[in-house]
Amino acid sequence: MNNNVATVLQITDIHKVLGGKEILRGVSMTVDKGELKILIGPSGGGKSTLLQCINFLLPPDQGRIFLDGSEVHFHKKAELYRYRQQVGMIFQDFNLFDHLNALDNVSIALRKVKKIHKAEAGDRAYHELERVGLSDKTDLYPAELSGGQKQRVSIARALAMDPKVILLDEPTSALDPELIGEVLRVIVDLARSGMTMIMATHQIGYVKSLTNEILFMENGRIIEHGPPEKLLSADADTRCRGFCEMLKDLVREP
Repeated sequence: MNNNVATVLQITDIHKVLGGKEILRGVSMTVDKGELKILIGPSGGGKSTLLQCINFLLPPDQGRIFLDGSEVHFHKKAELYRYRQQVGMIFQDFNLFDHLNALDNVSIALRKVKKIHKAEAGDRAYHELERVGLSDKTDLYPAELSGGQKQRVSIARALAMDPKVILLDEPTSALDPELIGEVLRVIVDLARSGMTMIMATHQIGYVKSLTNEILFMENGRIIEHGPPEKLLSADADTRCRGFCEMLKDLVREP
């Protein structure tokens, strides 16, 4: 770790039980400013649950989370409210308001949460939609947008809040193959601009040159972690490389 780079997010010994099953078994990680951390692993390994615990959509049963060195006490509503404004979340299924157009989907949190005047919030929303390549779609409603466009609106909505960290939970998993690239290109641009992110994804090929660290999760634990050149090199005898090779084989099947 570069001692001159601040740690933005620290997760320590997170445990979570759901439906009587232990989903997370002591997960720890740190994320420095400007880093993109990639979570990968088989379905049911705990990736989505971890991201939801980091955002406190699912309160951890055990463990601690720190933002900029200060522990987050999620039982204190005001503190949790402030924290969620600083940690954006991108979901698999977009979570847009069907009755609002793209501009209003992005601006509503600015108006309702940050109490920004409607005109100013609209200007900021337009800027973020332009940033994700949707400046010509501001008046369209979710039903009029493709899956890739809807996901880009959700990214613009998160960016509008000026988050310190963005969590992305399989952001392309609900998209048709031809739409995946347009969303990944936005994420690549964000990584290159220095946005701090944790992303659960199977699209390793697209982002492996940008990520600082891959974390391979299985059975509720991070069982391997390291830079792509360590985990995915041709001579690497790692569970992560084996899993990625399996994914490639599945894609090649007719």
